[in-house]
This record gives sequence, C-alpha cells and structure tokens, in this order.
Amino acid sequence: MADEGMWMIHTIDAALEKKMQERGLELSAGEIYNADAPGATVADAVVSMEFGCTGSMISEQGLLITNHHCAYGDVHALSTPEHNYLEEGFWAMRRNEEVNIAGKSVYFLQRVLDVTDEVNALKKQHEAEGKKLGSRKLSYLMERKYAETGLEPWLASMWSGSKYYIALYKVYKDVRLVAAPPVSSAAFGGDIDNWEWPQHKCDFALYRIYTAPDGSPAEFSHENVPMKPERILPISLEGYKEGDYTMVIGYPGRTNRYSTSFETEFNRTLKLPVSNELRGKQMEIINGWMNADPEIRLRYSDYFFSLSNVQELQSGEVLCYGRFGVAAEKARVEKELQEWIDASPERKAEWGDLLPRIGKAYANVREVERNLAYYRETLIRGTRITRAVGKTRQFRDNILKMNNIKPKKKAEYVNGEIRMAKGPGQDEIDCCNNSLFTGNDVPELQASLLKEYDAIDLRVEKDLYHYAVKTFLENVDRDMMGPYQKELLDKFDGDCQAVAEYTWNNSFLTDEGRLRSFLDERHTVADYEADPLFRFMDDVRIMEFNNRIKEAEGEYDRSSLDREFTHALYQMRLDKGVPQYPDANSTMRITYGTVGPLEPYDGVYCDWKSTSKGILEKHNPDSYDFSLKDRLLALYEKGDWGRWGCSPDGNTMHVNFLTDNDITGGNSGSPVLNSRGELIGLAFDGNKESLASDMMCVDGYNKCVCVDIRFVLWTLDCYAGMDRIIKELFPPQE
Repeated sequence: MADEGMWMIHTIDAALEKKMQERGLELSAGEIYNADAPGATVADAVVSMEFGCTGSMISEQGLLITNHHCAYGDVHALSTPEHNYLEEGFWAMRRNEEVNIAGKSVYFLQRVLDVTDEVNALKKQHEAEGKKLGSRKLSYLMERKYAETGLEPWLASMWSGSKYYIALYKVYKDVRLVAAPPVSSAAFGGDIDNWEWPQHKCDFALYRIYTAPDGSPAEFSHENVPMKPERILPISLEGYKEGDYTMVIGYPGRTNRYSTSFETEFNRTLKLPVSNELRGKQMEIINGWMNADPEIRLRYSDYFFSLSNVQELQSGEVLCYGRFGVAAEKARVEKELQEWIDASPERKAEWGDLLPRIGKAYANVREVERNLAYYRETLIRGTRITRAVGKTRQFRDNILKMNNIKPKKKAEYVNGEIRMAKGPGQDEIDCCNNSLFTGNDVPELQASLLKEYDAIDLRVEKDLYHYAVKTFLENVDRDMMGPYQKELLDKFDGDCQAVAEYTWNNSFLTDEGRLRSFLDERHTVADYEADPLFRFMDDVRIMEFNNRIKEAEGEYDRSSLDREFTHALYQMRLDKGVPQYPDANSTMRITYGTVGPLEPYDGVYCDWKSTSKGILEKHNPDSYDFSLKDRLLALYEKGDWGRWGCSPDGNTMHVNFLTDNDITGGNSGSPVLNSRGELIGLAFDGNKESLASDMMCVDGYNKCVCVDIRFVLWTLDCYAGMDRIIKELFPPQE
C-alpha cells in the first residue's frame, strides 16, 4: 500500500521521519530540510521554476535539471523554421552558446514562517471594524517580511485559512538554456503515450543559473558568472530495483482533496465533459493542420502541447472519478463528519446544516454553469483570435479614456445606434456621431496586437472560430446570449455556420492586411463596434455569467461553503489525531514511496521499468509521434550504452520507471531520490489510472512516471556529444 501525502517540507515530525525510515530512508529529517543549516540539506538543492515546474541543482557551476516539457515554451520561443530546436534539439556546445531566457526566474526556498497568529489578529481587527481582510493588508505583511529579510515572501493559506505560512525565497533571474533533446526523444509517443504506461521519454532539459561576480542574484549581464549552489544533488549510477525507497521533493501545484462529493459529481457529470469534448475537437482541427504543414506545426506546437495535456488529464479525471467511486468515498467521509458535528452542541450550532446547504448550492447552479462552460470553451478559449479581440478592446477603450469617458463593460445598441455610458450619473453618448477619434498611435499596443498574428495562422483560426461560434450558438441558452448574437441568429434563420462565415469575412481582424490598414487610419469608437467579429465576441462577457451564477446560488455561496467544509474536516481530523497534509498549493512538499509495478486492470500486469527495447518496438517512421531521427535510431539499434548501461553487462538501458510517490502538476522536473538522497531520475508524468488524484489518492493505482538519470546522461554523452557537461557532472579524478 502506498503512503499517500504531499507533506509540507518544514513539518517533517518524528512520526513521519519514522515512517520514511521504516520504508528505507537512510537520512534523518534534519538532513532533508533544516532552515537553520543552509546548504546542508537535500531540500536546498531543489528549486521552483516560477511555481509551474520543479528543478534541482546538479553541479557546482549552477547547472539545473528539469523536464523538457517544462522548458518546451522556451525552446519553442527560440525556434525558427531555419533552426527548429524542438525538432533538432538545443545543445550549447560551449559556455558562450548558453542562451538567456528573458523573464525567467528560479526560486530557492530559504525558510518557512508560521504567520497564522498574525493573520488571525489582522482578521479580528478588521472584523471589529466591520471590514473584511483584503489582499492589500496581507501584502503589507509580506512587505514587512521582505524588509526584515531581503527575501521574496509568498503567503500561502493551508486548509482554507486554518493555517497561514510565508515562504521566503532567494530569486535568481539570469537563467540560460543549456540543453534540450529533440521532441522525438523527449516526447517520444507524444499525446498518444501521455498519461500511459509504459512510456519511453527522455524528458529532461538543462539550464544554468548565473549570478553577479560576488555570487548575488542579478539580472542578465555578460559580466555574470555561473552560480555556486550551496547544495547539489549527487547523481547515482547504481540504479534501483523493485521495492527500493524513493522520495520526491518539489512544488506540486494544486489538489482538491478536501472537496465534497457534490463538487466531485458536478465536475464529473457537467463541467469536465463539456470542456473535454470541445477541446478534443479543437485538437483535431489543429492537429490536421499541423500534419499538413510543418510551419503550422512550429507555430502551434506549444499551444497544442498545453491543450492536449489538459484535455488528456481531464478526460482521465472523469473516467477515474467514476471507476474508483470517488464521490461515494467522499460521501462516506461526509457521513463521518456529520456524526462528529452532531456529537457536539457547539459544532452542531456552527456546522449542523453545512452539508445540506452545500448540496443545495451545487444543485442550484448546474444550468448556469453548463452555459458558462460552453461560453468559456468557445468564445474565450476556443480560438487564439480571442487575444486579438482583447487587444482591439483596449484600442477602443483608449479612445474613451482620452476623452475622460468611463467605458462600460460593453457597448449598448439603442435603435441601431451605438451608445456608451459617459460616467456615473451622466447621460449616454452617441458614439456614431461624436468626435472621439484616435490615430491608433499607441506603439506598444500596436506591436502587441500585431505580435498575436505572428503566432497564428488565419486558416487554422478560421476553422477554430467556425467551430467555436457554431458550438456556442447551438448550446448556450438564448437568454444568456448577447443582443447582437441573437440578432445575427435571427437574421440567418438559425444557420450558425452562416453567422460564423459572415462575421469572419467582414472583419478587419481576419486579414493582416486589412488590420494594418485599419491601424493606419483614424477611427471612432463606432468603427470598432461596427466590426461584426469584434461585436459578436464582445457581445457578452464572463461577468454576466458570473452574475447569473450568484443569482442562482442565492444565499448558498459555494466558495464560502466549500471553505467551511474544509475547516470542519480539518478540525475533525485534528480532534481525532489523524495525520493530515493540506492541499497542494505550489509550496515545497515531500512524498515518499517505493519502486514498483502497476496492475491497471484485472489480469493486466505492467513491469516497473521500460527499456530501450520498447523504443524500437514503437518506432514507426509513418507516425510523427513515434518516429525517430535516423542517427538516434541507429544508436538505439547499436545498443552501446557505455558506462550508463543498467544490467550487469551494460547491455540494457532503463528508460523510464514507476514509483508510488504521490505527485501532481508542478512536480514535473522534481528530483526522484534514493534512500541516501541521491538523484536517480526525474518525475515527469502520472499514469491514467492515477487521474482521480486531484480529489483522492487511490492506493495501488497512483504512480509517478520517472525518467532514469542514466538515460539522460547517455543522451547527453553519446547522442549530443556534450562532453563538457559530462566532465562538469563527473570531474576527472586527480
């Protein structure tokens, strides 16, 4: 049985230390994390990659390792049709070829402070004044911690405000890309193998952190020098076997394990099915174009990667919520909670009817939430042309601001005329006949708008837009559409495709030439509002859906009720002495487990490792996802693994392996460590059977998919020929 739990790194107590040591850990808790012994613990070598992924320090010269899919956006941004680093790989063969990634930061945790009492004191003070504690007051608290320490503070709420912690970070901002294998290696199997087992991915990338000459954090400069970390992770070449202890330290992004059965069923039966269906269709459209044109593949690969990863994840969640009876298990916990509440008059007075109220809240909003789901996945997320619409809205609003007019959330159409509110208590103005002009001479906004067109292909966007408009009009209730949307639907006798065609063909936003001409001219607000595509997309806003949801909730505010449920469940477990960890929230956590196999279904057994043999078995030159570069294929076929080989005779290469560590998004790139705290791999994925883990960890099914560090080193050495990196990691012995 797996020991679930993403435990806060600073709260490893004697009981947890004992459990880990019983599993095989050879270190003490103080050797894993100790804020009073900087540089002396394993956790000091683990970093956050802007709280989206995790990395770790592996050399005395600032070398950082993480997943390739964490670096995907950076590699994509550097790629051009002439130098497509996604397809070719990026290899800085010399130090001066390492490329600075503008805006990228790496966070080193220095200390975690319990500020629960301070935050609660602020809450009481504001309640006494009849006010709510706002984010600005909390920011004052963080500003004070920054002034006291000189470190970047991040405030985190645990158990929905039952506890509060501030994590203090040292932040480095000169981060340079060093190495990233081609996607044919790093993402072998692509979307098809995503969340599956076995996998055969070499999912890694290398960065280097640079500092000022005195070792302090600094912005990018050619005068900067490689960082000298306080701690690095030693690399183990000894490997691992079934049953070996493993631990993962990282920054898991989000879980929702204190959710109710009502929320679980809401997501399983309504919210996720809508988004999964629509995103799946969007992926079909984009993939068809990518397969037809390599240039479109380059433009859309990063966007498609993000889209497919989420769609696969959420499809698996729906499947696993049903298969493993997550709602039923949560209902069992809720029954226990209700009994605990009813056993105390004080608790009954506070929470006695909490669960019925939560059930009522989720029942009340189902229809409005269904409409919102379709709106969000079509007119907001359904096409990248939406971003251009947003920039256009800024141009329009700039005209109003230049004339001291406060823009409404959208224009009003009165008797065929476009009207905007001039401000509180002032009359509406007729934008068709006023003299509010602009030369569109805001260079930053112009450049930002035109930049959107550099990243898209209008042929792809047209298909996505047509699908979005048709799906929106066919599925959103008429009373939740905007007036112009209804007007067009009536004008074209309910022909949704005709609406899409008309608005697309008559818009300056759907042709870059028309757009540039439009930007070169002076315009009124009416000129923007008259554009049919802009007007259609701007006709209804998400705030209107949110207001309808508030109306439907009435006195049953879901967010407040969900917080109260978390408070009650936390207190019950505290009262009963049950060890508990808070939901993941991008703070440093540790999980522990063992290497082991997977039995995904009855009668099906999967080994705990995959090897290079599986890569050759899957290779298919006719499939983009499973095709290998000629040179890489030849090396795999040769099977010369050198000192990185895994069997006693070195004739086998372990590629990926499984552990039962409890992970989630944000753990990508996390170091997988053995019992001595040595690096044996990187966490990069979960298995499809684990996808209920956002809401519940399922024993025996939650697996962490890892890339073997020896496969990474072989790729650097034998494929890329990065001898300088190998020598940096394993300096020659004198």
